[in-house]
Amino acid sequence: MNKITEIAAELLAALDHGKTIPSVAERNPGFGWDEGYDIAAEIVKLRRARGEKTVGRKIGFTNRNIWPEYGATSPIWAHVYDDTLIFAEDNAATVSLKGSARPKLEPEIAFKLRAPLPTGCRDPALILEAIEWLAPSFEIVDCHFADWKFLPADAAADFSLHWRLIVGTPYRPRLDEITNINNMLRDCRVALLKNGRVMDRGVGANALDHPALALAFLADIVARQTQFTAPAAGEIITTGTLTAALSIKPGETWSSHYEGLSGVSGLTVQFAD
Repeated sequence: MNKITEIAAELLAALDHGKTIPSVAERNPGFGWDEGYDIAAEIVKLRRARGEKTVGRKIGFTNRNIWPEYGATSPIWAHVYDDTLIFAEDNAATVSLKGSARPKLEPEIAFKLRAPLPTGCRDPALILEAIEWLAPSFEIVDCHFADWKFLPADAAADFSLHWRLIVGTPYRPRLDEITNINNMLRDCRVALLKNGRVMDRGVGANALDHPALALAFLADIVARQTQFTAPAAGEIITTGTLTAALSIKPGETWSSHYEGLSGVSGLTVQFAD
């Protein structure tokens, strides 16, 4: 077993058992982004081999406001799987936190692709022509390093911190709505509430200045990573937190409320053991 396979198996075991492990980067001098994503690619192989199916991607650390808290230096990405994706009926769901280590919640905006994403594109309106729908989403992120302390490349290896993705009711914009939706995505506001109390607020522009530019980041980085396939039609992609990521526990009810984004209201999730 080579080092990449060994570390991938170690991280997958930590995921399966909700455990933490020592920083991979600290134990392996010279460990960087290339090695982190090589481990991520090996994890995809291992998860597919045991029957899990990739159904989309998550993009993380698009909100630069939270970089100092985590020592982040770049956005990151990872796959979403059929058993980590949850559709919230009527924008409401109950989700068990069993098996998580130190979960946190992030209100995001998710997209379903109807076509491949263009590469090298910085025009959000053109990027949005590749989407079938947008929806409110919650990502539950989790960290398999103690106290959420890790080096940047650790995060890429650690599933880019993905644990669950909860997607609300989709809104399917017409092509003649793209200009308006483009502006709304940048300027929309979101509130994150715990048990009815506002805990934080954010705006669409917190995701790399525009959620569609998070999609552009994904298209461009994957184009350079030959161990992965490009995002394809049918994939669901969530574009990063618009607020701080806040710790969650069983017994709590969390909700999001979006303003200024046509067809998107918010989600309510009850967390169980």
